[in-house]
Amino acid sequence: MSRTARLFQLMQALRSLPSPVTAERLADETNVSIRTMYRDIDSLRGLGAVIDGEAGFGYTLIEDATLPPLGFEDEELEALVLGLREVMQVGDPSLAKGAESALAKLGARLPEGQSRRLKHAVLTAKSYNPPPAPKVDAGVLRRAAWDERRIRFDYSDVVGAKTSREVYPLSIVFMQSSHCLVAWCHLRNDFRVFRLDRMDSLDVLEECFRPRRVSMLRDYWEQMRREAQKMAHSEHAAS
Repeated sequence: MSRTARLFQLMQALRSLPSPVTAERLADETNVSIRTMYRDIDSLRGLGAVIDGEAGFGYTLIEDATLPPLGFEDEELEALVLGLREVMQVGDPSLAKGAESALAKLGARLPEGQSRRLKHAVLTAKSYNPPPAPKVDAGVLRRAAWDERRIRFDYSDVVGAKTSREVYPLSIVFMQSSHCLVAWCHLRNDFRVFRLDRMDSLDVLEECFRPRRVSMLRDYWEQMRREAQKMAHSEHAAS
């Protein structure tokens, strides 16, 4: 790990861990010796970070010079907290960890009063029935969608019948109670939605379909909008 990456990791540990955090804990987080950790603390202070504490007493990040203060309206702050906590509850493991890290970074950037409001926000999210865990690496799937790479996987439908699919991944959506992949399926030659907990043996292929993802996804949502309008019209006519 480079020195720059190590200092960034140390700063993130100071932002997110309960303070004061001991030198031993910081050394474990950054995978360095105690002596190196002391030098890294001095380096961060030299770069402008205000870090209270010393050896034997633990350290507290008072001011993060690398992240300028931000200001939010109260409703904006509550919305950010609600969104991030929702991801922490229903996101896949790597995404949930990312949301937790983002919340810690946000707290480090806010003025003291808003930082307290962030910590004790009125709005929150709880899920006592977490969604089924994906059987594929959701991080790999997100990167494939972002890079617009064709993928291959095995899929089991609701009755357990298995097929092999090759698709263009477009978006991952949390629908009702599960994470789903919106994709263009080459087997069906149409848009399809696949539950991540029914996917297996994911492979990212060489074929790139850039720059079609955004336009294809727009077409899919437009198709869904038309179908929803048609269904609402039928229900209205029946009543």
